[in-house]
Amino acid sequence: MIPIEIPPNTVMLKGIGYDSNIYLFRDRREGLIVDTGTGVYWHRYFEVFDREGYLEGLEKVTILNTHEHFDHIGGNRKFKEFLEERGIKVFFAAHTLTAEVIEKGNDYIILSYAYGRRFMPHSVDIRLDDGSVLKVGSKELKVIYTPGHTAGSLCLYEPEEKVLFTGDTVFRGTVGRTDLPTGSFEELVRSLKKLEALDVYIALPGHGKPITNWEENFELIKKVLGVFE
Repeated sequence: MIPIEIPPNTVMLKGIGYDSNIYLFRDRREGLIVDTGTGVYWHRYFEVFDREGYLEGLEKVTILNTHEHFDHIGGNRKFKEFLEERGIKVFFAAHTLTAEVIEKGNDYIILSYAYGRRFMPHSVDIRLDDGSVLKVGSKELKVIYTPGHTAGSLCLYEPEEKVLFTGDTVFRGTVGRTDLPTGSFEELVRSLKKLEALDVYIALPGHGKPITNWEENFELIKKVLGVFE
């Protein structure tokens, strides 16, 4: 696996199989991991982290789940275990609604059965809402609540480098599906209107390649959806 480095703070590991993409954002001695895949290939990602030294010097890592689907949260426990074995403190973060689903292990929403797996519930340390700020070292990342794909979906924006982690809300040329439990097309459209106003240098989606042409990509999405005025 070849990591994609996005200077100055971010590394992207492309999801294997059904896994979401895995992102590591770090500043000083703190790190942020965005989503953890299904957990099937967790060791492959950490082989890269170890080989490239991406975890060196880290004392604290926050694992953020952009939403509550199994292909984004299934690796949570394995990631925590791996990091703690290296002496790194680990905290879980998610939107309040996603946190409730994770702690209850609500498989109707999590959809782990669709992957032939089971999700083991766990506690979430940091509950986020629209406008919350997640600090990583000296950096402050703003939470943008973007329901639509799921009720607990969020995006995370780093204003200095203009980096946006979009989860499954926005992809290259398209958006996340809304026909799964707690999905809503109407809410997704409202969420997209919030994101459209952002000044984005690069957007990092839950699946697929980075989006380096935010405005052009948004115009394409608007044509595909046909609902924007």
